[in-house]
Amino acid sequence: MFITLEGGEGAGKSTQARMLAGALTTDGFPTLLTREPGGAPGAEVLRDLLLSRDHIWSASAEVFLHFAARSEHVERTIRPALNDGLIVVCDRFADSTMAYQGYGLGADRALIGALTRMLPVVPDLTLILEVSPCVAADRLARRYQAADRYEVMDAGFHTRVAAGFAAIAAAEPDRCVAVSADGDLSEVHGAICDAVARILPGFA
Repeated sequence: MFITLEGGEGAGKSTQARMLAGALTTDGFPTLLTREPGGAPGAEVLRDLLLSRDHIWSASAEVFLHFAARSEHVERTIRPALNDGLIVVCDRFADSTMAYQGYGLGADRALIGALTRMLPVVPDLTLILEVSPCVAADRLARRYQAADRYEVMDAGFHTRVAAGFAAIAAAEPDRCVAVSADGDLSEVHGAICDAVARILPGFA
């Protein structure tokens, strides 16, 4: 099973992905936790380029860089794990490219959709974490690491990204589940586990 977590900055995706992977492992489900951009050696190199504030890419260049990293990630990490019977929990996947580059930066959404359909894997479940701007801003302010190039973009960009994720969820209700991420860690984790339990027998 392939599970992805999506959402804007400050939604808590990385933390909730770790918590979900831990809960699945504790319940006896062999699980691989991975992330995007990255998740494979070559993809991690591209991650550094994409998140760096040293260079501003064109929107179309960002799309192709993300899909180059994603291709490596899928071939080197995700597909082998799925073939070995593991559950894969991924912090971001192709929906982030549609939301961030397509909606946020105005890149060609039809191109992003076409590239997404070429991928050999499709998430079985996508959890879209929805966070209010004030909560997101507070969480970002309390982070210890330096902000990456997406975190420092203006409010209009983040509003467009949120609208993109909402459109994705509305278009694919059988795959996507929206989860309110404004609550504390345990509340959000509980809602995520409930969503996973509905499609994974034996997971409580």
